[in-house]
Amino acid sequence: MKSLRELAGNPAVREDGVEVSLRAGENALHVDGDLRTARKWFDRAYREGERQGESRAMARAALGLGGLWVHEHRTAADAGFVRARQRRALSLVDPRSHLALRLRARLAGEEDYATGAHDHVLALVAEARRAGDPVALAETLSLAHHCVLGPGHGALRLDLAQEMIGEAARTGRRSDLLMGLMWHTVDLFLEADPHAERRMEELRGHLARQNHLAVEFVVSAIEVMLSVRAGRLAHAEALAATCAERGRTVGDLDATGWHGAHMAAIRWYQGRLPELVPMLSELVNSPTLSQADNSYFAALAVAAATAGDRRLAAGALARLCGGDLARLPRSSSWLMSMYGVVEAANVLGDAETAAQAYALLLPYARRPVIASLGVVCLGSVQHSLGVAALTTGEVGRAVEHLTVAVRDNLALGHWPAVVLSRSRLGQALTLRHGARDEGARRELDMAAQDAAALGMIPPAGPATGPAGGTAADPGERPPVAQCRRRGRQWRIELGGRVVLVDHSVGMRHLATLLANPGYDIRATDLAAGPVLPGTAAADDAASDQPVLDEVAKAEYKRRLAQLQAEIDELEARDERRRAAELSAERQWLIEELAAATGMGGRARRFNGNDERARLAVGKAIRRALNRIMEADPVIGGELRATVQTGVRCCYRPG
Repeated sequence: MKSLRELAGNPAVREDGVEVSLRAGENALHVDGDLRTARKWFDRAYREGERQGESRAMARAALGLGGLWVHEHRTAADAGFVRARQRRALSLVDPRSHLALRLRARLAGEEDYATGAHDHVLALVAEARRAGDPVALAETLSLAHHCVLGPGHGALRLDLAQEMIGEAARTGRRSDLLMGLMWHTVDLFLEADPHAERRMEELRGHLARQNHLAVEFVVSAIEVMLSVRAGRLAHAEALAATCAERGRTVGDLDATGWHGAHMAAIRWYQGRLPELVPMLSELVNSPTLSQADNSYFAALAVAAATAGDRRLAAGALARLCGGDLARLPRSSSWLMSMYGVVEAANVLGDAETAAQAYALLLPYARRPVIASLGVVCLGSVQHSLGVAALTTGEVGRAVEHLTVAVRDNLALGHWPAVVLSRSRLGQALTLRHGARDEGARRELDMAAQDAAALGMIPPAGPATGPAGGTAADPGERPPVAQCRRRGRQWRIELGGRVVLVDHSVGMRHLATLLANPGYDIRATDLAAGPVLPGTAAADDAASDQPVLDEVAKAEYKRRLAQLQAEIDELEARDERRRAAELSAERQWLIEELAAATGMGGRARRFNGNDERARLAVGKAIRRALNRIMEADPVIGGELRATVQTGVRCCYRPG
């Protein structure tokens, strides 16, 4: 078998060896699962069959060019070329033959997939059953399965996969059994079946006996998903790189899109999704993506919204749904797209879009959000329903959905999703009962502990609807955090709770935001230094000012001299503890002064680059919030929910 694969590059193969080329292509496709090599052989076989006037050879080659998957050829040029060959071959063979049936099934599957339908290909399944040819039936069952990957066809998918496994015994083709087992594995994951991983183990056992590159690529993608669900995010990232390389080797165009989906999920749970804005902006226009996949517009909307780029986020949402979410095709990526719509709407405060998404998602409340063939899992749909309810201001309903989301995500073993749902539930309970509610504290504490263990920073987002009120008491003013510096530490007070956190650049930025609740402050201004309340939002000019002006530097130096005199006096009296405290403050001032000056003592200037400032300030603030969360999960959880970062940053209590 290996020698047949090697023939693809062997110039000694006779040009008239059409049967050799066909057997080599069928071996590569149905035994080895090598899509790239199979295409070379089938292309050679078609051209030679056409030259010799061999219609059956042309038909077999045209079928092989379709590959194992529907929509395997993504560009309009490639897909049109292959479809033209298949139609020509169909016109040349006996319309009553099994070859004609297989070609009609392939064309029907491609057409239904492109339009989001499945009636035509399912009719061909029934015809293949009547025809009695096991190969035609197995192929048609697999093609039909591609067309029913949306969230409303679970029972039908399972029936198709189980029938295909049975037909594999009649076809004798190894790929039919592997494809049937693969589809059944995917179906069980899509249905949140607790035994899905048992079927996965069975599939792995078959692959261990002999490789099948195409199915192994799918299995490796599912393994990335399972690693994310287990909370092994760094390991998942390494697996994602390996998976992408497998896909490129086998010639599967999903390698690009699936790697993008893996990285988006990993960065989402790490709280680093804004880093992917450039990649996602490019990926949404990639011709390698499936024409039925709209999830990258949703991912870009969430990434841009959390990065503070509201125009890019709103534009991505508009491109996704065109003003009517109900028109979005219910493809294999639909639930993932809707997850992104809800999260972006929450950050943008778009209650209308959130309400539409809620109504569309409600029939699928108990399903997991899983994209494509088990590539990405984002937890229970109940989480999205809860976030949508928060966005529309229906806090009580949000609590109900998020409570179920925690339970469902625990059943999935999806620990990062559990953290997000607990965090949102804690926010919802705080809005409903106030910051002192024991249930809210318990959920936020557990979320913080699990997040720390998993290396997560849960994405922060607004916890209220557009009105900004709470279900407990719309007229009650929410508590506002107070932040004051004490030497090398900051004292943060919120709702009667107090926490001390060591100084950092992020804490300095955070202190400025907390001192100016409700005011938008540019990241460039935060990076440059303190701003006056109410002035930053109106100042759109780029900052090109010293980090410390001359007055501030003189004050620093005066304080340094004063501290040194006090330290000397205390040491003379042997009051070492107080002298050590002042020494720590003096060292901190020296570090601040050094950070604000360049070579030769010249003042550093901030160059006003919005993107650089957004990234630097956002990372610094998130690190500070992480330290606060570790010290006090209640205060940390509240600040994560109310501090927004981006090109403009703001603290919006309540």
